[in-house]
Amino acid sequence: MQLVLWDIDHTLIATRGVGREIFGECFEQVTGQVMKEQAAVDGMTEPVIFRETAKLHGIDSDRSMFEAFARCSAEQHLLRASELRERGHALPGAAAALAAVAARGDVVQSVVTGNIRPVAEIKLGVFGLDAHIRFPCGGYGEDHDERAELVRIAIRRTSQALGTPITVTQVLLIGDTPADVAAGLDNGVRVLAVGSGRSSTAELRKAGATAVVDGLNDLGPLLRALSRH
Repeated sequence: MQLVLWDIDHTLIATRGVGREIFGECFEQVTGQVMKEQAAVDGMTEPVIFRETAKLHGIDSDRSMFEAFARCSAEQHLLRASELRERGHALPGAAAALAAVAARGDVVQSVVTGNIRPVAEIKLGVFGLDAHIRFPCGGYGEDHDERAELVRIAIRRTSQALGTPITVTQVLLIGDTPADVAAGLDNGVRVLAVGSGRSSTAELRKAGATAVVDGLNDLGPLLRALSRH
């Protein structure tokens, strides 16, 4: 078996501002302050984004504050699911890529994402991209601050679910930021970097990705990466 670990935002979907609006609403609800600016989000996990955004507003946050924020975020994503569907979209080729990998039959697909798990499930479900994802096998923002550790968590959870060890040589990580690439390299797994986010393909190559593509419309590099295992 092989394990494909997908990033979500800007790799499979785009929320077109809905995610940021929800973040701002929940930040204000939890901290009592209007969010004037948000910390860097690309490749970061939700606890880190929340903590750094709080710092920008002079707030020394703790874990309980983040957990309250996370509950609010899950509730708001659910309440605004129809708006997310209307304003956001699945990225070109995402559905076909997930289906093509699933058709192989020898691959488990899950996610490594900075989102908390309830939000990850809502985001992919809204755009019909959840059918092939084994969410219990993934690594999520609430699990750890560092993305590299989320990769290790996902590998461990998948191994436990399958009842057999998954080695790093069996893993392909797919993401759109240098942080995704770094998380993969830190674990010795192959990384397919997708230039569908804010990072250029040149930046992703420089970061050390195993392979780089402009988007998921061309399934060739993805299927070749799996075939080379």
